[in-house]
Amino acid sequence: MATEIKVAQLPESVSDATLVGWHKKVGDTVQRDENLADLETDKVVLEVPAPVGGVLAEIRIADGTTVTEGELLAIIDESATGASPSAPAADTDATDDTAPTEPQTAKAASDDRAAHKLSPAVRRLVEEHDLDVSMITGSGKGGRINKADVLRFIDSQQQSDVVAEDGEAVTEVRATDRMEERVPMSRLRARVAERLIEAQATAAMLTTFNEVDLTEVIALRSRYKEEFIEKYDVKLGFMSFFVKAACEALAKFPVVNASVEGTDILYHNYQDVGIAVSTDRGLLVPVLRDAGQMSFAEIETGINALGRKARDGSIGIDDLTGGTFTVTNGGIFGSMMSTPIINPPQSAILGMHNIQQRPMVVDGNIEARPMMYLALTYDHRIIDGRESVQFLVSIKQALENPERLLLGL
Repeated sequence: MATEIKVAQLPESVSDATLVGWHKKVGDTVQRDENLADLETDKVVLEVPAPVGGVLAEIRIADGTTVTEGELLAIIDESATGASPSAPAADTDATDDTAPTEPQTAKAASDDRAAHKLSPAVRRLVEEHDLDVSMITGSGKGGRINKADVLRFIDSQQQSDVVAEDGEAVTEVRATDRMEERVPMSRLRARVAERLIEAQATAAMLTTFNEVDLTEVIALRSRYKEEFIEKYDVKLGFMSFFVKAACEALAKFPVVNASVEGTDILYHNYQDVGIAVSTDRGLLVPVLRDAGQMSFAEIETGINALGRKARDGSIGIDDLTGGTFTVTNGGIFGSMMSTPIINPPQSAILGMHNIQQRPMVVDGNIEARPMMYLALTYDHRIIDGRESVQFLVSIKQALENPERLLLGL
């Protein structure tokens, strides 16, 4: 019996998707719920699971094709038997060191790739160049291989070869040709670009700065980090302090948490905070719902969960929509100062930066203090300079005296 594989219902506000790659080819055996292909939308990558087991009889849509909801992708024949590689026939002259056949080698390479969790873009690059992923060192979290790792490996392979001539090792260095490569933007990158241009075109963006002394926050983290992780099974990071301080400030200055709808200002009586996350596919901003009602442990747990989902590609459309304010941390990449861009339809975004020891005057004495620059980019159409400055001062006061966060002051 033939079963049709169609594009499933797409997330709300998403009209189409791009088929970025098939994981199976015609004639392969598939198991029920096995991922057959990846569909990339403006915001997330969706898997195409097999509804039944059988053999992939037809593939109707090629890689790179734009598809819409309900479109036929492939056909599975439930009654057929897959042509899985079988062991070579016995040969009376064969010895134990007989070389594996080509199908076995290909299957081993495929199994090796499957053992490494690769994003669709990375998997496609590996397959195009027929690379052995076990030879590539991953620089991502947990040793995960990203696109930059693969490109570095390809470049290193092209730089030099070592050959043996008459018993002597000779190094042959190839000159790297001047090359250019034109590749289309991913749907996510194109969508990010579109939203950035939209933000600049529609909002009157202005950025105000302040600096914060993190001496007390660092001391508090150091004092309780072991007890905190033992009780809550999560590390006490800086982000929970900043999210908590931001939520307290948003409650004091609700216009910073508002958005513009036509000629109206829409105020929100809750704080859904977007946390900017850098991934192999680009920047994602998953949303921490009701962050203002969360404890430090709940904030840290929520951020970790959203970050994992963003990086492994399992994040859903609901995780990425509906934020009222965003926090972005360029400090993890070494940024000292920046002017972050608002995430529409939000009206403000807080930028964190690198922590550096700097000389500060404290009670008439010069001391080295761990300082961070803060940046608040805001929509000047509804947020005045007074409110933006006071908002940052509120965050500064909360972080320099973290007991204020516990007392709600």
